[in-house]
Formats: sequence, structure tokens, C-alpha cells
Amino acid sequence: MSGAQILPGSPGPSDRATDEHLPPEGRAALRAGVVGNWVDNVHVFLPLTALAPAMVVLAGPAAAASTGALIVVAMLFGRPVGGIVFGRISDRLGRTRTTRIAIAGTAACALLIAAMPTHEIFGAGTIALILVLRFLCGIFVAGEYSAAIPLAMEWSRPRRRGLMSGLILSMAPWAQASIAFSVAMLLVLLGPDTYADWGWRVLFVLGALASIGMLIYYSRQVTDAPVFHRRARTASTRPRAGLRDLLTGRWASAFWQVFLLMTGLWLLTNTTVLLLTARLATDTGLPATGVSLAIGIASIAQAVVMAIAGHLSTRTGRRTLFIAWGMSAALLGPALWWLAITSQSFGRAALCAAALQVLTVSAYGPVSAYLSERFPTEVRSTGYGMGYSLSLVLPALYPFYLPWLEALLGRNGSVMTLIVLGGSLLALGAVLGPRLSSRDIEADIDTIAEGIREHAPAPLTEAAR
Repeated sequence: MSGAQILPGSPGPSDRATDEHLPPEGRAALRAGVVGNWVDNVHVFLPLTALAPAMVVLAGPAAAASTGALIVVAMLFGRPVGGIVFGRISDRLGRTRTTRIAIAGTAACALLIAAMPTHEIFGAGTIALILVLRFLCGIFVAGEYSAAIPLAMEWSRPRRRGLMSGLILSMAPWAQASIAFSVAMLLVLLGPDTYADWGWRVLFVLGALASIGMLIYYSRQVTDAPVFHRRARTASTRPRAGLRDLLTGRWASAFWQVFLLMTGLWLLTNTTVLLLTARLATDTGLPATGVSLAIGIASIAQAVVMAIAGHLSTRTGRRTLFIAWGMSAALLGPALWWLAITSQSFGRAALCAAALQVLTVSAYGPVSAYLSERFPTEVRSTGYGMGYSLSLVLPALYPFYLPWLEALLGRNGSVMTLIVLGGSLLALGAVLGPRLSSRDIEADIDTIAEGIREHAPAPLTEAAR
């Protein structure tokens, strides 16, 4: 598909003028998409940082170092289930209703974890229950972003879709920074022992209360976008789309191309966020407070650049930005990992961690817009949820295959290899995607999705030429 091609139905000057002012429910959906994704990611990052200093109390003195990783992985495995289940519900019942259900489930899981008995009372059952609740939380969290983010993209003005995508997804590193700084503050105020006894519970309660606040906001202020109602009125005249249409049918080429691109991004996430956090604590000699502060600083840098990347993709085209970011991550990411993980000072560790995350996972900026533009309204939440969530399964298995890679390539060489692989898959996935110019992506969101499919019957082949 030529980069200069204008998709049929692209908005003219009058269309763009009428799109300048959103109704109150549209502005509410955009605000809810940004703040809601921050709350969503607070629940994602809570166990990674908040439970680590309390692991002895929760899992016992003989707890393996991999226990914390298993808690993270439990949630990651729940997210593909949530992406499929809630994506289908969202496409059939509506984005707003589905978001409310998912938010309520997320809040309940956080409150139950906050009330969890210690290892001294419940033994191994404590960690077993936390694993189950984190799995369920992963399902509900995926339900939130599978419905709420496509809703925000459907309400966004075409020229602001990239910017809104960057702002929404930049809430992930902002949430990570919020948790990191909160843990560091509580450790200083309460001391390590008191924090391990009950201090960590405060963060889970606050996360649940934030979710309840978002539930009230969605119930009172947010409604589905006109494009969803328009498609719902015509749904009876066409066959109902199913999972088969995404995996092997009409939208299969779009789904598998997105799957490849997102697999690369998840590999970069696991290495430069999850593994980096753990290795800064074990390999650099930094205290827990220093690790939290270093990751917090890196997250802020990542968030700022992620928002910029989303807006920049509207000018460069999403495909071009992903290719450039993937190649940069593959070429420069390993060196930045080495510099960060061999740091003996807080300043160098924080600086290198920030540079590494900016160079790799800030590429998420355009993802919300890109995935929403790849699938039409009738399957948008399902395509978004599955493309975003199923692609994390193989990267999430790193606790199982990383030891094998370490035996082959060394402790740091294995991670550096995964960074190269992640950047390469990101660039390759982008190359296989549609070549849309900045003018093309100013079209109506359904015009883009349907226009790609109509003009590229085999996108994985044609777009790569």
C-alpha cells in the first residue's frame, strides 16, 4: 500500500471542523481513558515493587527468589484470558458497560490481597491465594484496557488520536513511578520491618479505592462513542464476527502482524522493566530504596517520551516510528543494559535505566491508536485485547527459559540477546504492517480499518513490498 494513498472516506475540511469540539461525554471518555489506564497499571505494578520488601513475611524465610516473578507471571497469564473474554463482551454489549464490570473485579482482587493473612498464619496458602487473585486481576485488568482504550480512541479526533494514545499508554510508566516512589517513602517512614508487616497493604487499599472512584466516574459521565452505536444499528444486516475471523479469517493478517509487533514490545518490557528492576536489586548492590528511586526516575523519563512518541507518529506515520524505534532498541539497548546493571552508583544506574527504557518501551506511545486503527468497530475490542494480550504469553514465560539462556549466553548476555530479539520483532512487525501516511491516518477510524482490508487483501504480503 502506497504511503501517499488517501483512503476513501477521509475527512475533508468540513468533517475536521465538526470534529474540533467533542461533547461532554467524549471528553469524559478521554479523561477516563488516561486516568483509568494509570489506575489500571497501578494494579499491574503493585506486586513487582510493593510486595518485594514484604516477601519474607508473605512467603516465609525460605521463599525462593523466583516467588516474586511467579506473582508477576500469574497476572500476565490472566491477561490473555481477559483480552479474549472481555473483548468479545465489549464488542457485543458496549465499551462502557464492559469497563465498569472489569473495574469492579479489579478493585475486589486488590482488596482481597490487602486482607491476605501472612505466611505465619496460613503457610504456603498465602502465596497460593495471592497467585490466584493475581491471575483473576489479570483477567479484569485486560478487560479494562480492551474496552476503555478502544472507547477513548473511538472518541478521539483523528489528528489527536496519536497524542491521546501516547498520553494513555504513558500512564503505565507514571503508575510504575508512583508505586516506586510510594514504596520508597513508606520504607523510609515506617522502616523495613513495619512495612513488611502491614505497610504494603496500604498501597493495595489505595489502588482499590482508585478503581472504585473510576467505577463511579464511568457510571456517571462516560457513554459509548457514536461509531459504536452506528455499527450496532447495522450489525443485524451482516454476519456476526467471531474469533475465527481474527485468527484465520477476514482480519487474520492484521491480527498476526499485530501479534508479531507486540511480541517484540513485550520482550522489551520484560527485559528493561521487570528484569531490570530485579537485577538492579541483586547485581548492583543498591538498597531497596535506591532501586525504587532509580526505577521511578526511569519511569518518568519513559512516560514523557512515550507521550511524545504517540503524537510524533501522527506526523511520521505509525509504521515508520515503530521501525526506527525497533532498530534503535536492537542496536543500542544491549549496551545500555550492560551500563545500567554494572553500575556501582545510584546516579549512573538511574541515568542508564532511564536511557534504556526511553530507547525501548517508549515505543508503546502509538500502540493504542495503531491497534484500534487495525480493526473495525465490530471486532475492535476483541482485536485490541487479543493482539495486546496474547502476544505477551511467550515473553511472560521468561522465568522458565531464561535460566537455560543464561547457561548458554551468561547472566547478562541472555538478557541482552532478548533485547535484540525484541527490537527486531518490533521492527519486523511494523515492516509487515500497512504503510499509511500522516494524511491517511487522519481519516475516520473505521475508514482506516476497512480501507486497509479492502485495498490490501493480503496485508502481510503487500505491505512488505
